[in-house]
Amino acid sequence: MERGGTGHYETTSVAGESVRAFVPAPLPPEMPLEFTPERRKLLERATLALGRLDSVTLLLPDPDIFLYAYVRREAVLSSQIEGTQSSFSDLLLFELEEAPGVPFDDVLEVSNYVSALNHGMERLAGGFPLSNRLLREMHALLLSRGRGSHKQPGEFRRSQNWLGGTRPGNARFVPPPPQQVEALMGDLERFIHDERQPYTTLVKAALAHVQFETIHPFLDGNGRLGRMLISFILHHEGILRRPLLYLSLYFRQYRPRYYELLDQVRTQGDWEAWLDFFLEGVERTANDAVDTARRLVRLFQEDEARIQRQGRRAGTLFRCFQVICRRPLITVNELCARTGLSYPAAAAAIDTLGELGVLDEITGRKRNRVYRYTTYVSILNEGTLA
Repeated sequence: MERGGTGHYETTSVAGESVRAFVPAPLPPEMPLEFTPERRKLLERATLALGRLDSVTLLLPDPDIFLYAYVRREAVLSSQIEGTQSSFSDLLLFELEEAPGVPFDDVLEVSNYVSALNHGMERLAGGFPLSNRLLREMHALLLSRGRGSHKQPGEFRRSQNWLGGTRPGNARFVPPPPQQVEALMGDLERFIHDERQPYTTLVKAALAHVQFETIHPFLDGNGRLGRMLISFILHHEGILRRPLLYLSLYFRQYRPRYYELLDQVRTQGDWEAWLDFFLEGVERTANDAVDTARRLVRLFQEDEARIQRQGRRAGTLFRCFQVICRRPLITVNELCARTGLSYPAAAAAIDTLGELGVLDEITGRKRNRVYRYTTYVSILNEGTLA
């Protein structure tokens, strides 16, 4: 549905050239969204898929295992959209030890993403509100090291940015002038917490994501933080007990359409086309996450059954296996530290788990060897670049 532009342009001067910066109107849209029977069904299916995702953790013996893995998978995917080449395995290697051979700058960005996301979850769990202050805290961690660390981490931008093109004058899109950012983000924060607005939490998250990306409040990291915001709104409002919905893979798969729809909202006011795309992504992503969780449960059960058939060794092997489920890349020393086993006992357990097809060695070295829970990592690697 076309309503006309959802904001206005302001002419500003950047580096000696005149550009038109877009300033979005506050949410919610002045003309209410249209909910056809088809769109209501799509909203219902997406909501049901979120319900299944929220309950899937009940299947898991330890939900934190899934959260640990899924947060890192999202960090890899979201960072890949921004051009990094790190894989899920690269990140796990980096966290285990800053291993040679991983793309250091890239994996550092992904590690920063994990830190930012974990910080946000911890703050919300402690009762801190979903707010601009929290977003700035997360941004400070997102850009704390590596590329982007010179671009005002934790601060709203004080200069003009742009998307596409080599300069503002030939950019695809120019966000609001910097002096408008604080007020616009204040409006967005009020919308997120406004209980009088007429839309469900899922629709609110869809609207808020577009608004955040349109404001583009930081000099760098807006895409990554804007994608986190979706999951955090759903988590903050109790739709998801754990922030497990991450749309980065869906947005990456349909990147041209994603950008086209953001532009259609700004220039034509077509919120409905964006909402349809968003809800389809939510349904698909939530269903995929449920399928992944079920496959991991099945994998754990099958491997536990193999271990239980090992007789007297089963107790020690299972103790090691529980650690490996939480840390699917491991060294003998790390296993000793986490289980309290002696080095010979841990090494023997790793050898047996290798014989059972649970682990394989990935470095080819004779010393400081790293072992991988191969099938587990393969499942989480699906959809990433490597």
